Amino acid sequence: MSDALKHECGIALLRLKKPLSYYKEKYGSAFYPIQKMYLLLEKQHNRGQDGAGLASIKLDMEPGERYISRVRSNQSQPIQDIFQQINGRINKELLEHPEYVDDVDMQKKNIPFLGEVFLGHVRYGTFGKNNIESVHPFLRQNNWMHRNLILAGNFNLTNVRELFQDLVALGQHPKEMSDTITIMEKIGHFLDDEVSDLYYNIKSEGYSKKAASPKIGERLDVARILKRASKNWDGGFAMAGMIGHGDSFVLRDPAGIRPVYFLDNEEVTVVASERPVIQTAFNVDFKDIQELKPGSAIIIRKDASVHFSQILEPLPLRACSFERVYFSRGNDAEIYQERKDLGKLIFPQILKAIDNDTDNSVFSYIPNTSETSFFGMVEGAQDYLNQRKIADILANKESLSEDKLKEILSVKLRTEKIAVKDAKLRTFITDDSSRDDLVAHVYDVTYGVIKPSDNLVIIDDSIVRGTTLKKSIIRMLDRLNPKQIVVVSAAPQVRYPDCYGIDMAKLEGLIAFQAAIELLKERNMHQVIEQVYAKSKLQEDLADKDIINYVEEIYAPFTVEEISDKIAQMVTDQYVKSNVKVVFQDVKNLHIACPKNLGDWYFTGNYPTIGGNRVVNRAFINYYEGRDEKPY
Repeated sequence: MSDALKHECGIALLRLKKPLSYYKEKYGSAFYPIQKMYLLLEKQHNRGQDGAGLASIKLDMEPGERYISRVRSNQSQPIQDIFQQINGRINKELLEHPEYVDDVDMQKKNIPFLGEVFLGHVRYGTFGKNNIESVHPFLRQNNWMHRNLILAGNFNLTNVRELFQDLVALGQHPKEMSDTITIMEKIGHFLDDEVSDLYYNIKSEGYSKKAASPKIGERLDVARILKRASKNWDGGFAMAGMIGHGDSFVLRDPAGIRPVYFLDNEEVTVVASERPVIQTAFNVDFKDIQELKPGSAIIIRKDASVHFSQILEPLPLRACSFERVYFSRGNDAEIYQERKDLGKLIFPQILKAIDNDTDNSVFSYIPNTSETSFFGMVEGAQDYLNQRKIADILANKESLSEDKLKEILSVKLRTEKIAVKDAKLRTFITDDSSRDDLVAHVYDVTYGVIKPSDNLVIIDDSIVRGTTLKKSIIRMLDRLNPKQIVVVSAAPQVRYPDCYGIDMAKLEGLIAFQAAIELLKERNMHQVIEQVYAKSKLQEDLADKDIINYVEEIYAPFTVEEISDKIAQMVTDQYVKSNVKVVFQDVKNLHIACPKNLGDWYFTGNYPTIGGNRVVNRAFINYYEGRDEKPY
């Protein structure tokens, strides 16, 4: 994606099922789980660069012995930073106590982070908060082992304000109105409640206070706690947690918006946001990894037994399609094929844009993440050329000479590596005009392969804000002097804000929205803008279930092609000499390419939860009133 759109968060939970001595004997080191956690987080680095954190729990420690460790970082290389800190502490202990080297029991007792249960997180910030307090995992501490709660997640809730008020109604005084803190306290409240009830019940059975503690761990009903806590959550989430005595869990939202995959075998239980991450870290087959069902939780008890519980009633499956288009790593077998299909399915629209003139067209891609879609586009073009060759041969079969046959068969698709990003270039000047000139040179181009009679076709994963297109890519491609530049988006037009995790909350930042507004103004249809605002304002006090997405009316007067053409005008400045066209994927083709991920609300306005329509209306009201604030 050429626009600077931040990624999804990533989670990684690891539970060892054997004693640490088992892993030392089999794999050569008791630090096996720490090495695996490093792989699980580093392989998900694509999901967040703003921060990283790791927490661990040691099982069956004596009172007074440290059993919870946590480290977080918001440095420029946060994953490396947290593991440098961990390794530094491990090496210090081993250097000062060489007797620990071959004694796993002493290592576990004295070396931090060497436990049996681990929770890691890589983070992106949706609204600029990047202080260390915003980095997961979050820790809710208590002197009672069972009341310690560690939480991390990939999520956004649409109704955090209402959930905050629920906590206030319970008598709590939350320190801030953030979804993470709110969820932490919500789960924590019902965890406290459950532990208190168990304590008094077990005491009434004749157990001493000390003897009651392990019994609480045995009887704690994690599924019940999650059901009570998540009852009114609205949003997309993959919520992972650990409880101090050793239970752990991951809960997925009921529409399956956020991804969750798991591996469960005789040695480990692993949960992560992406399947190939687990495949690579543990060297297992595709078929060994399963996807957690929407609305359900995987719960790993202190005794390492694994249980699945339906926590929330499932909604129609609306898994995020942006995961397939862009966010997830492309080495997943299914995602790789889906991205190729996206490129292949859009080729008929490309053919129309270049008037079927493949002979005078050069095909390429930008940025590198678009390469897989490019391969699919090339396959579509090759299929077209092959059909054309067959038709030419059949048309000339009565008088086909060897020279004519060679001429027909010699026609090839022209593909080139046109753009290369100069990673060393930094736009250090803050003055707008000077900075824009530097931005235009962030990419280097390949000279000598484009003729003035050529169409230059460039495919991108998606076009969201259009800023990089206008300030850099179009200007850069224009230096090659093609007849026409055709920018192809493998995804449809992004028309609506996301409220489930992606950094696309403001309508005015979306180039498709800007284009629709400009078309309304040009055609003297200002009343549509006024009417949408008035209708949205009238809904502010309605319940979520009664709210209608009136922002759809902004786009209703125009075809997809009209908005695409307007976008092409908007990203082409006065200095560009080439004709510019922009072609977007069709939503129907998106669903054909990604049949398991039908979540398309940012393209269609069809939100998967009842809170989505409130968010889109708030976003429009914020735009109309000029308020720069989060709509959820």
